[in-house]
Amino acid sequence: MPDSRFFSRSGPKSLKEIADIAGAELGSGFDSAVMIQDVAPLDKATGNDVSFLDNIKYRDSFKASKAGACIVSPEMASFAPQGMSVIITKAPYRSYALVAQAFYPDAYPRADISPKAYVHPEAKLAPGCVIGANAVVQAGAELGQGTWVEPGAVIGENVRIGKGCRIGANAVVSHTLMGDHVRVYPGACIGQDGFGFAIDPRGFVKVPQLGRVVIGDGVEIGAGTTVDRGSGPDTVIGAGTWIDNLVQVAHNVQIGRACVIAGQVGISGSTVLEDFVVLAGQVGIAGHLRIGKGARIGAKTGILRDIPAGKEYMGYPAVPIKQFFRQTAILNRMALKKNEKEDPS
Repeated sequence: MPDSRFFSRSGPKSLKEIADIAGAELGSGFDSAVMIQDVAPLDKATGNDVSFLDNIKYRDSFKASKAGACIVSPEMASFAPQGMSVIITKAPYRSYALVAQAFYPDAYPRADISPKAYVHPEAKLAPGCVIGANAVVQAGAELGQGTWVEPGAVIGENVRIGKGCRIGANAVVSHTLMGDHVRVYPGACIGQDGFGFAIDPRGFVKVPQLGRVVIGDGVEIGAGTTVDRGSGPDTVIGAGTWIDNLVQVAHNVQIGRACVIAGQVGISGSTVLEDFVVLAGQVGIAGHLRIGKGARIGAKTGILRDIPAGKEYMGYPAVPIKQFFRQTAILNRMALKKNEKEDPS
């Protein structure tokens, strides 16, 4: 169960409330007035909890669960143990996420500026802002209504941040125009110099980075991630894109809407990700490339050329995913044959 020292529960909630929140239907024959106290995993849940099933591999755990209610797909509802109420939806995981949010809404502090924070007199803070201890808001910065700057974060000169944003502890934001409801996690650095220099035998020559970072509404940027500002063109992150921890986004990169970028990805300068691209963990992308709309790139892939829209690629260098699996199978067979020749016993 969630630790009450860190998470505050809202509840209880009736089965009808839960079904409504989930955008789902309560199975027939169940009492909609039954109260549920909490959310829990299948194997830990009690009769007072609601759980979910989104993967058939956990069907046995579902059949043995003691949960009072479970959010399931129509195909799995018939496997529920006796006495368990079922809440039926075609998207159980999404529905569970909505229910869990309702039981555990984000804790938001009272609007306040800590006496230990520094807010420049020329900064503009809309009503409802929260500025934590040791945070810095520099001259000309503008923060929208209800934006929360956590302890130790630094908002640079003339940065624009929309309403309802949250800037994590010790994050640094400069040279940035940010939309509404953006979440920047602790330790992220946004808007610093891009890695731009001219090569000279007498020593590298720094190229001034004169662009900005432009971030759309509803973006999430994970802990320790870095987003370089553009060298002249802007670095752009489209609305609804989610970026995991420890990602590097280089200067002039253009990321479209609703992309998903997993941990330890590196995107080199001037690369374009069209809308709905998915990059799994540790993908590396060379510079000046285009990843087409809806492309999906497997973990640890190295991309050295453009990727067509809607395709799945994997490997180093990247190849279509079916080709990657064929290559892997062939290599495995070759290795087995070699081992058999060397050790016929």
